[in-house]
Amino acid sequence: MPANLTPMYLKAEEVFRQAKTAAEKIAALEEMYATIPKHKGTEKMRAGIRRRLAKFRGEAEAAKGRGGGVDHFYVEKQGAGQFVLVGTPNCGKSALVGALTKARVNVAPYPFATHAPVPGMMAYEDVWIQLVDMPPVTAEGLVPGMVGTLRSGDGLLVCVDLAAKDVLEPLDVCLKVLEDRGLVPWGCEPPEGGAAKRMIVAGTKADLPGAAENFEALKALHEGLAPMVATSAETYQGLGEIPRLCFKLLDVVRVYSKEPGKPADMNQPFILPEGSTVLDMAAAVHQDIAANLKRARIWGANVYDGQPVQRGHVLADRDIIELHV
Repeated sequence: MPANLTPMYLKAEEVFRQAKTAAEKIAALEEMYATIPKHKGTEKMRAGIRRRLAKFRGEAEAAKGRGGGVDHFYVEKQGAGQFVLVGTPNCGKSALVGALTKARVNVAPYPFATHAPVPGMMAYEDVWIQLVDMPPVTAEGLVPGMVGTLRSGDGLLVCVDLAAKDVLEPLDVCLKVLEDRGLVPWGCEPPEGGAAKRMIVAGTKADLPGAAENFEALKALHEGLAPMVATSAETYQGLGEIPRLCFKLLDVVRVYSKEPGKPADMNQPFILPEGSTVLDMAAAVHQDIAANLKRARIWGANVYDGQPVQRGHVLADRDIIELHV
Protein backbone atom coordinates (compact mmCIF):
# COMPACT_ATOMS: atom_id res chain seq x y z
CA MET A 1 0.00 0.00 0.00
CA PRO A 2 1.47 3.43 -0.95
CA ALA A 3 2.38 5.74 1.93
CA ASN A 4 1.07 8.92 0.22
CA LEU A 5 3.36 11.13 2.30
CA THR A 6 2.28 14.75 2.65
CA PRO A 7 4.46 17.83 1.93
CA MET A 8 4.37 18.62 5.67
CA TYR A 9 5.81 15.21 6.48
CA LEU A 10 8.50 15.46 3.80
CA LYS A 11 9.51 18.88 5.10
CA ALA A 12 9.80 17.51 8.66
CA GLU A 13 11.84 14.58 7.34
CA GLU A 14 14.26 16.98 5.67
CA VAL A 15 14.54 18.96 8.92
CA PHE A 16 15.38 15.69 10.70
CA ARG A 17 18.13 14.87 8.21
CA GLN A 18 19.71 18.28 8.76
CA ALA A 19 19.29 18.29 12.55
CA LYS A 20 22.50 18.41 14.57
CA THR A 21 21.37 18.03 18.19
CA ALA A 22 19.15 15.49 19.97
CA ALA A 23 16.61 18.23 20.77
CA GLU A 24 16.39 19.20 17.08
CA LYS A 25 16.02 15.54 16.04
CA ILE A 26 13.29 14.96 18.64
CA ALA A 27 11.35 18.04 17.47
CA ALA A 28 11.58 16.90 13.84
CA LEU A 29 10.57 13.32 14.67
CA GLU A 30 7.57 14.56 16.66
CA GLU A 31 6.52 16.63 13.64
CA MET A 32 7.03 13.64 11.36
CA TYR A 33 4.87 11.45 13.57
CA ALA A 34 2.17 14.13 13.76
CA THR A 35 1.99 14.64 10.00
CA ILE A 36 2.47 11.12 8.61
CA PRO A 37 -0.77 9.66 7.20
CA LYS A 38 -2.29 7.12 9.57
CA HIS A 39 -3.09 3.97 7.60
CA LYS A 40 -1.83 0.39 7.12
CA GLY A 41 0.77 1.44 4.54
CA THR A 42 2.63 3.59 7.09
CA GLU A 43 2.51 1.22 10.09
CA LYS A 44 6.20 0.26 9.82
CA MET A 45 7.25 3.86 9.26
CA ARG A 46 5.33 5.02 12.34
CA ALA A 47 6.88 2.24 14.41
CA GLY A 48 10.32 3.30 13.18
CA ILE A 49 9.66 6.92 14.15
CA ARG A 50 8.56 5.82 17.63
CA ARG A 51 11.77 3.79 18.05
CA ARG A 52 13.94 6.71 16.98
CA LEU A 53 12.02 9.05 19.28
CA ALA A 54 12.65 6.73 22.22
CA LYS A 55 16.34 6.56 21.32
CA PHE A 56 16.89 10.31 21.03
CA ARG A 57 14.79 11.08 24.10
CA GLY A 58 16.99 8.67 26.04
CA GLU A 59 20.10 10.39 24.70
CA ALA A 60 18.67 13.81 25.59
CA GLU A 61 17.95 12.69 29.16
CA ALA A 62 21.45 11.30 29.49
CA ALA A 63 22.96 14.52 28.12
CA LYS A 64 20.85 16.56 30.52
CA GLY A 65 22.21 14.50 33.40
CA ARG A 66 25.75 15.29 32.24
CA GLY A 67 24.90 18.97 31.97
CA GLY A 68 24.81 18.89 28.17
CA GLY A 69 22.08 19.42 25.61
CA VAL A 70 19.81 22.45 25.54
CA ASP A 71 16.09 22.37 24.83
CA HIS A 72 15.22 25.96 23.97
CA PHE A 73 11.51 25.29 24.54
CA TYR A 74 11.92 23.72 27.96
CA VAL A 75 10.44 25.85 30.75
CA GLU A 76 11.00 24.70 34.32
CA LYS A 77 7.72 24.52 36.20
CA GLN A 78 7.21 26.96 39.04
CA GLY A 79 4.36 27.69 41.43
CA ALA A 80 1.25 25.56 41.83
CA GLY A 81 1.20 24.51 38.17
CA GLN A 82 1.96 25.46 34.58
CA PHE A 83 -0.46 26.45 31.82
CA VAL A 84 0.87 26.80 28.27
CA LEU A 85 -0.84 29.19 25.84
CA VAL A 86 -1.94 28.10 22.37
CA GLY A 87 -3.29 30.47 19.74
CA THR A 88 -3.15 31.56 16.11
CA PRO A 89 -1.18 34.67 15.01
CA ASN A 90 -2.33 37.97 16.53
CA CYS A 91 -4.99 36.30 18.69
CA GLY A 92 -4.02 38.37 21.74
CA LYS A 93 -2.37 35.67 23.86
CA SER A 94 0.79 37.71 24.52
CA ALA A 95 -1.28 40.69 25.69
CA LEU A 96 -3.24 38.34 27.94
CA VAL A 97 -0.05 36.96 29.52
CA GLY A 98 1.26 40.49 29.97
CA ALA A 99 -1.92 41.62 31.71
CA LEU A 100 -2.06 38.59 34.01
CA THR A 101 1.62 38.23 34.90
CA LYS A 102 3.42 41.49 34.05
CA ALA A 103 5.94 39.37 32.11
CA ARG A 104 7.88 41.19 29.39
CA VAL A 105 5.99 39.80 26.42
CA ASN A 106 6.33 41.18 22.91
CA VAL A 107 2.91 42.57 21.99
CA ALA A 108 2.94 43.69 18.35
CA PRO A 109 0.36 44.31 15.59
CA TYR A 110 2.04 41.77 13.31
CA PRO A 111 2.14 37.96 13.43
CA PHE A 112 4.88 35.78 14.97
CA ALA A 113 6.14 38.46 17.36
CA THR A 114 6.71 35.67 19.91
CA HIS A 115 9.60 33.41 18.83
CA ALA A 116 10.33 31.46 22.02
CA PRO A 117 8.64 30.60 25.33
CA VAL A 118 7.98 33.57 27.63
CA PRO A 119 7.05 32.47 31.18
CA GLY A 120 5.30 34.64 33.75
CA MET A 121 3.76 34.11 37.18
CA MET A 122 0.04 34.75 37.73
CA ALA A 123 -1.34 35.27 41.23
CA TYR A 124 -4.37 33.42 42.54
CA GLU A 125 -5.11 34.36 46.15
CA ASP A 126 -2.01 33.15 48.03
CA VAL A 127 -0.45 30.95 45.32
CA TRP A 128 1.27 31.52 41.99
CA ILE A 129 0.49 29.78 38.72
CA GLN A 130 2.88 29.84 35.78
CA LEU A 131 1.71 30.92 32.33
CA VAL A 132 3.94 30.29 29.31
CA ASP A 133 3.42 32.33 26.16
CA MET A 134 4.42 30.43 23.01
CA PRO A 135 4.87 31.10 19.29
CA PRO A 136 1.56 30.95 17.41
CA VAL A 137 0.21 27.91 15.61
CA THR A 138 -1.25 27.86 12.10
CA ALA A 139 -3.13 25.37 9.96
CA GLU A 140 0.29 24.35 8.59
CA GLY A 141 1.53 23.35 12.05
CA LEU A 142 3.70 24.79 14.77
CA VAL A 143 7.30 25.68 15.49
CA PRO A 144 9.42 22.51 15.89
CA GLY A 145 10.20 21.92 19.55
CA MET A 146 6.92 23.24 20.95
CA VAL A 147 5.24 19.86 21.30
CA GLY A 148 7.25 18.84 24.35
CA THR A 149 6.26 22.00 26.22
CA LEU A 150 2.59 21.57 25.32
CA ARG A 151 2.69 17.93 26.38
CA SER A 152 4.44 18.51 29.71
CA GLY A 153 2.35 21.50 30.85
CA ASP A 154 -0.31 20.88 33.48
CA GLY A 155 -2.90 22.51 31.23
CA LEU A 156 -3.42 24.48 28.02
CA LEU A 157 -4.92 27.95 27.70
CA VAL A 158 -6.33 28.13 24.17
CA CYS A 159 -6.75 31.75 23.07
CA VAL A 160 -9.31 32.80 20.45
CA ASP A 161 -9.71 36.30 18.99
CA LEU A 162 -13.38 37.17 19.61
CA ALA A 163 -13.16 40.05 17.13
CA ALA A 164 -12.16 37.77 14.24
CA LYS A 165 -14.53 37.57 11.28
CA ASP A 166 -14.81 33.79 11.61
CA VAL A 167 -14.32 33.18 15.34
CA LEU A 168 -14.77 29.43 14.97
CA GLU A 169 -11.89 28.88 12.56
CA PRO A 170 -9.01 29.82 14.94
CA LEU A 171 -10.30 27.46 17.62
CA ASP A 172 -10.69 24.66 15.09
CA VAL A 173 -7.13 25.29 13.89
CA CYS A 174 -5.75 25.08 17.43
CA LEU A 175 -7.67 21.91 18.26
CA LYS A 176 -6.64 20.26 14.96
CA VAL A 177 -2.95 21.09 15.46
CA LEU A 178 -3.10 19.65 18.98
CA GLU A 179 -5.05 16.58 17.89
CA ASP A 180 -2.54 15.86 15.10
CA ARG A 181 0.12 15.69 17.80
CA GLY A 182 -1.89 13.38 20.04
CA LEU A 183 -3.15 16.08 22.45
CA VAL A 184 -6.91 16.03 23.05
CA PRO A 185 -9.23 17.78 25.53
CA TRP A 186 -9.60 16.26 28.99
CA GLY A 187 -12.27 13.56 28.95
CA CYS A 188 -11.48 12.45 25.39
CA GLU A 189 -9.62 9.23 24.63
CA PRO A 190 -6.08 10.10 23.48
CA PRO A 191 -4.40 8.10 20.71
CA GLU A 192 -1.47 5.77 21.41
CA GLY A 193 1.36 7.86 22.83
CA GLY A 194 -0.92 10.91 23.15
CA ALA A 195 -2.34 12.69 26.18
CA ALA A 196 -5.62 14.21 27.36
CA LYS A 197 -5.00 17.80 28.47
CA ARG A 198 -6.95 20.06 30.78
CA MET A 199 -7.95 23.10 28.73
CA ILE A 200 -9.44 26.54 29.13
CA VAL A 201 -10.68 28.52 26.13
CA ALA A 202 -9.96 32.22 26.62
CA GLY A 203 -11.77 34.51 24.23
CA THR A 204 -9.61 37.62 23.83
CA LYS A 205 -10.36 41.22 22.77
CA ALA A 206 -13.81 41.06 24.39
CA ASP A 207 -13.93 44.87 24.38
CA LEU A 208 -14.13 45.06 20.57
CA PRO A 209 -17.39 45.28 18.53
CA GLY A 210 -19.06 41.95 17.85
CA ALA A 211 -17.02 40.09 20.48
CA ALA A 212 -19.98 39.38 22.79
CA GLU A 213 -22.03 37.80 19.99
CA ASN A 214 -19.05 35.77 18.78
CA PHE A 215 -18.41 34.48 22.29
CA GLU A 216 -21.99 33.25 22.60
CA ALA A 217 -21.69 31.48 19.24
CA LEU A 218 -18.41 29.91 20.36
CA LYS A 219 -20.00 28.57 23.55
CA ALA A 220 -23.03 27.24 21.73
CA LEU A 221 -21.04 25.33 19.11
CA HIS A 222 -18.38 23.96 21.46
CA GLU A 223 -20.49 23.25 24.52
CA GLY A 224 -18.77 20.84 26.87
CA LEU A 225 -15.34 21.22 25.25
CA ALA A 226 -13.72 23.15 28.11
CA PRO A 227 -14.39 26.06 30.47
CA MET A 228 -14.69 29.29 28.45
CA VAL A 229 -14.21 32.89 29.50
CA ALA A 230 -14.34 36.18 27.57
CA THR A 231 -11.38 38.43 28.40
CA SER A 232 -9.89 41.79 27.50
CA ALA A 233 -6.32 42.86 28.23
CA GLU A 234 -7.46 46.46 27.70
CA THR A 235 -10.46 46.65 30.06
CA TYR A 236 -9.42 43.67 32.26
CA GLN A 237 -12.79 42.01 31.64
CA GLY A 238 -12.74 38.37 32.74
CA LEU A 239 -9.09 38.40 33.85
CA GLY A 240 -10.02 37.34 37.39
CA GLU A 241 -11.65 34.18 36.02
CA ILE A 242 -8.45 32.88 34.41
CA PRO A 243 -6.45 32.25 37.62
CA ARG A 244 -9.53 30.84 39.36
CA LEU A 245 -10.20 28.37 36.54
CA CYS A 246 -6.52 27.41 36.27
CA PHE A 247 -6.32 26.66 39.98
CA LYS A 248 -9.53 24.63 39.85
CA LEU A 249 -8.25 22.50 36.96
CA LEU A 250 -4.93 21.79 38.67
CA ASP A 251 -6.67 19.50 41.20
CA VAL A 252 -4.45 20.60 44.08
CA VAL A 253 -5.00 21.73 47.65
CA ARG A 254 -3.24 24.33 49.78
CA VAL A 255 -2.11 23.13 53.18
CA TYR A 256 -0.48 25.30 55.84
CA SER A 257 1.99 24.16 58.48
CA LYS A 258 1.79 25.00 62.18
CA GLU A 259 4.38 24.43 64.88
CA PRO A 260 3.05 23.44 68.32
CA GLY A 261 2.30 26.50 70.42
CA LYS A 262 2.84 28.91 67.51
CA PRO A 263 0.53 30.57 64.93
CA ALA A 264 0.17 28.85 61.57
CA ASP A 265 2.41 29.98 58.71
CA MET A 266 -0.21 31.34 56.29
CA ASN A 267 2.28 33.02 53.94
CA GLN A 268 3.52 30.04 51.96
CA PRO A 269 1.19 27.05 51.63
CA PHE A 270 2.32 23.59 50.63
CA ILE A 271 0.75 22.64 47.29
CA LEU A 272 -0.35 19.00 47.23
CA PRO A 273 -2.44 16.90 44.81
CA GLU A 274 -6.09 16.43 45.76
CA GLY A 275 -6.46 13.30 47.85
CA SER A 276 -3.18 13.84 49.69
CA THR A 277 -3.00 12.69 53.30
CA VAL A 278 -1.42 13.94 56.51
CA LEU A 279 1.52 11.61 55.81
CA ASP A 280 1.95 13.16 52.34
CA MET A 281 2.05 16.59 53.98
CA ALA A 282 4.68 15.40 56.46
CA ALA A 283 6.80 14.08 53.58
CA ALA A 284 6.48 17.42 51.79
CA VAL A 285 7.87 19.16 54.87
CA HIS A 286 10.72 16.65 55.35
CA GLN A 287 11.17 12.90 54.87
CA ASP A 288 12.46 12.54 58.44
CA ILE A 289 9.23 14.06 59.78
CA ALA A 290 7.19 11.58 57.72
CA ALA A 291 9.29 8.67 58.99
CA ASN A 292 8.94 9.69 62.63
CA LEU A 293 5.41 11.13 62.60
CA LYS A 294 3.54 10.18 65.78
CA ARG A 295 0.37 12.25 65.57
CA ALA A 296 -1.14 15.35 63.99
CA ARG A 297 -3.77 17.98 64.71
CA ILE A 298 -5.83 19.82 62.13
CA TRP A 299 -7.75 23.07 61.71
CA GLY A 300 -10.09 23.37 58.74
CA ALA A 301 -13.60 23.72 57.37
CA ASN A 302 -14.64 20.09 57.88
CA VAL A 303 -13.17 19.50 61.36
CA TYR A 304 -13.19 21.12 64.77
CA ASP A 305 -10.17 23.24 65.72
CA GLY A 306 -7.20 21.15 66.80
CA GLN A 307 -8.89 17.84 66.02
CA PRO A 308 -6.46 14.87 66.24
CA VAL A 309 -6.23 13.00 62.93
CA GLN A 310 -4.58 9.83 61.67
CA ARG A 311 -1.71 9.70 59.19
CA GLY A 312 -4.12 8.62 56.45
CA HIS A 313 -6.58 11.51 56.93
CA VAL A 314 -7.32 13.13 53.55
CA LEU A 315 -6.60 16.86 53.49
CA ALA A 316 -8.88 19.59 52.16
CA ASP A 317 -7.97 22.95 50.62
CA ARG A 318 -6.79 25.46 53.25
CA ASP A 319 -6.34 22.92 56.03
CA ILE A 320 -3.82 23.78 58.73
CA ILE A 321 -1.71 20.89 60.03
CA GLU A 322 0.33 20.60 63.21
CA LEU A 323 2.74 17.66 62.98
CA HIS A 324 4.19 15.92 66.06
CA VAL A 325 7.25 13.66 65.91
